[in-house]
Amino acid sequence: MAQMSFREAINAGMADAMREDETVIQMGEDLRGGNGAQNPDIETLETFGGVFGVTSGLWTEFGNDRVIDTPITESAILGMAAGAAVTGLRPVAELMFMDFFGVAYDMVWNQAARFRYMFGGKAKTPLVIRGIIGAGAGAGAQHSNSPYHIFTSTAGVKVVVPSNAYDARGLMLTAIRDDDPVIFCEHKAIYDLKTEVPDEPYTIPLGVAAYPRQGTDVTVVALGNVVNTAIKVADRLAGEGISVEIVDPRTTSPLDEDGILESVASTGRLVVADESVARCGFAHDVAAMVAMKGFDSLKAPVQLVTPPHTPVPFSTPLEQEWLPNEKRIEAAIRAVVEA
Repeated sequence: MAQMSFREAINAGMADAMREDETVIQMGEDLRGGNGAQNPDIETLETFGGVFGVTSGLWTEFGNDRVIDTPITESAILGMAAGAAVTGLRPVAELMFMDFFGVAYDMVWNQAARFRYMFGGKAKTPLVIRGIIGAGAGAGAQHSNSPYHIFTSTAGVKVVVPSNAYDARGLMLTAIRDDDPVIFCEHKAIYDLKTEVPDEPYTIPLGVAAYPRQGTDVTVVALGNVVNTAIKVADRLAGEGISVEIVDPRTTSPLDEDGILESVASTGRLVVADESVARCGFAHDVAAMVAMKGFDSLKAPVQLVTPPHTPVPFSTPLEQEWLPNEKRIEAAIRAVVEA
């Protein structure tokens, strides 16, 4: 296995799918940076690959018909993708920043997510929507959100939030093969984070959690980049004799409820660290589920580590305090262990 960055792993997962199935196409803004308009020499001209370079090289390999640059109009991107999906293609549509979903989500919430149900199970919508999430890069309140809690609340949509390159490649291939709409959330802060990744294509099932750290004293459930923050805290606390188990659900819909409940049953304590929102978010969903189905296992009240109920600050010091950072996660762990 080779070391691969999160960015490279997503690219590899998409390339895996495109090589195995010619109906897989890409669409979005600047996927080829405007290249290909006059059909230049594909052998010598590399592509821009989107604002973070995630799709770089795909146009070079697969050409104009399968890697499509679109105008700057998110509603057109998702509308075209939803229509393409129900007519037999498997589009991967890039929204660039997930913050922009608000101008286009009718195409998903009221259309693509409903097709299978509205047409008696006869319609398939194999659509993947990619987008960047996450704070911590000083990108301001309109380019730093993690709205996967909204996508998770939409019946008929599956939601993927990977935390590392290994998971990203396997989950991407699974998502593209899926016959339902899948929202694939990519945290901008981990695009350069490297992990060992197999050389050959592989899949990871949706709805199956990972356990990057195993422990006996407290369960920490986290998603995306917050998983990596929690790992740092767990490793540091291990030196003090506090044993932290980290559960990374990897997908919020479907959610591995059994995996979370089994972990809480073994530790008796739960901290949920989540970057989405302070109200009605993923952390609250997990806490409510455990309270309903695993209350007898709890030895202490559940602790939530979420942002405050404000937009993401532009100021770097304020943004770092806004995030579920190491200091706040550690404080929550200590609180439940000492309760």
